[in-house]
Amino acid sequence: PEQAKQVVRSKAHKELAREVAREGIVLLKNEGVLPLKKNIGSIAVIGPNADMMYNQLGDYTAPQERKEIVTVLDGIRKAVSPSTKVNYVKGCAIRDVTTSNIPAAVEAARAADAVVLVVGGSSARDFKTKYIGTGAADVSNDGNQLLSDMDCGEGYDRSTLRLLGDQEKLLKAVAATGKPLVVIYIQGRTLNMNLASEKAQALLTAWYPGEQGGTAIADVLFGDYNPAGRLPVSVPRSEGQLPLFYSQGKQRAYVEEEGTPLYAFGYGLSYTKFDYSQLELQKGNGKDVLQTVSCTVTNTGDCDGEEVVQLYICDKVASVSQSPILLKAFERISLKKGESKKVTFTLGEEELSLYNMEMKQVVEPGDFKVMVGAASDDIRLEGEFTL
Repeated sequence: PEQAKQVVRSKAHKELAREVAREGIVLLKNEGVLPLKKNIGSIAVIGPNADMMYNQLGDYTAPQERKEIVTVLDGIRKAVSPSTKVNYVKGCAIRDVTTSNIPAAVEAARAADAVVLVVGGSSARDFKTKYIGTGAADVSNDGNQLLSDMDCGEGYDRSTLRLLGDQEKLLKAVAATGKPLVVIYIQGRTLNMNLASEKAQALLTAWYPGEQGGTAIADVLFGDYNPAGRLPVSVPRSEGQLPLFYSQGKQRAYVEEEGTPLYAFGYGLSYTKFDYSQLELQKGNGKDVLQTVSCTVTNTGDCDGEEVVQLYICDKVASVSQSPILLKAFERISLKKGESKKVTFTLGEEELSLYNMEMKQVVEPGDFKVMVGAASDDIRLEGEFTL
């Protein structure tokens, strides 16, 4: 126990938790609203996940001390200048609609210079867990809410991906005020973002950002950290698109909507811009390095930042059907304003092999297409090589 007191939540661990949360945040939309100024006159912080510490932690989290967890509201209050007024209104819960107070949220939004609305889901249990016949955990209800916030985790399956409760009503009402709106998703599963993408001037997801999540989110909101997270999944426009894999390539449109995802695998924005150039392909010298692929990435924007360079390939002619695009490597690089860096990837037997009709893992001779870019739908450089 004495050793644990020295190690658990040490300064180094808190900084690591903050860095992990920062690197996982994905900026999905920004119409010039972000980063916010720290000396802004007033900010309305609204939403069910703005100040609920357990909602930003994962399933089966043990009880935590409130003073050790930094919520989004905590992070914003600490980041802004002393003259900035921060007004918090919850507005509604994740699932329960009996305690909603949307008019109060709208009033706070109207009085603010900018609005940060934190929505999404939760895996928060109430620590009065009982077990049903299957052995899966269930949650008893306590306090003023008739329903827990939990929408994700063991025993919590969803038939839709829409925001639950009154969250969409809250989003529409706050957006109708016309104030600059930043929407943050805290979530354990990919949720529908259509409304937020349409109504908000800025949109990001922090997933479950952990105990230092509020500090990390504030770092991004106020420009102390340039976001570089990229989506590890595709965000669908509707459940009818599922399964939605980037490796399917371009999909035909539906009658009701596009076949493309709302936000594609590998996608994520930055406060700066990056240029890709000088694609080079060179034959390798062994089974571990059959081919090398390199390119030059330049930070052409106005601030320092990180880019996640992604390498995709397509085996153009194979004995069994192959996906039109497959991620084979990526590298996260840091570039100062105006700086360029050469990025080199190696492709060996592991990356270029397939399972043939006899279910043997083999590398087949033939032509391969190389695609390098910033996302699965944002390919900047293309080339080919032959084995």
